[in-house]
Amino acid sequence: MPSTLSIICPVCEQDELQHFQTLKKQHYLRCPECQCTVMAPDSRLSAEQEKTIYQYHDNNPGDPGYRRFLSKAADPLLARLPLGAHGLDFGCGPGPVLAGMLEEAGMTMALYDPFFHPQPDVLHQQYDFITCTEVLEHLHQPAAVLRQLDSLLKPGGLLAVMTCFQTDDARFASWHYRRDPTHVVFYKEETLALIAERYKWALEIPKKDVAIFTKAE
Repeated sequence: MPSTLSIICPVCEQDELQHFQTLKKQHYLRCPECQCTVMAPDSRLSAEQEKTIYQYHDNNPGDPGYRRFLSKAADPLLARLPLGAHGLDFGCGPGPVLAGMLEEAGMTMALYDPFFHPQPDVLHQQYDFITCTEVLEHLHQPAAVLRQLDSLLKPGGLLAVMTCFQTDDARFASWHYRRDPTHVVFYKEETLALIAERYKWALEIPKKDVAIFTKAE
């Protein structure tokens, strides 16, 4: 079991992580404050190993099943946005299907991904909304990214997050989401509520595993 001494929660930055579970060679920690679960740093892949796995993701824009999956985030977001709103697909991956769906619905989109769309200029603008789908679980320093996203949102802007919420500690070992080695942080609804409180965002859970945060005016 690795030492957790002085490892501050990378999500809420409020408390030290404590041992949660050890599964084969992977060690997991728990934040007593926000209840997130974090893969210990010494259990993680390198950046190059992560990128290799991402390149095998089959994000086909013509796949109806994948579009249905993304519509869990797209539909409630579109219901809250005016036509022509300007958005950022943050962590869009090699195939930005969600951005394409939102453009089809009349939005304008910018793309950012540190591996596949590293365009730093888009991180110096502000947006009506930001999508962050299947991204938060990959972030080694989510608090830093959340602060960045907050700065990129206009007052009243929306941040749409999609990630599988952790619900059952007893099933964590067999959970399919945990078995992806690029997933390093897992969020409960309590975690998302604390994030909203910290950034003074309003939080809605319109569908399973989808959170929409609204920045204060």
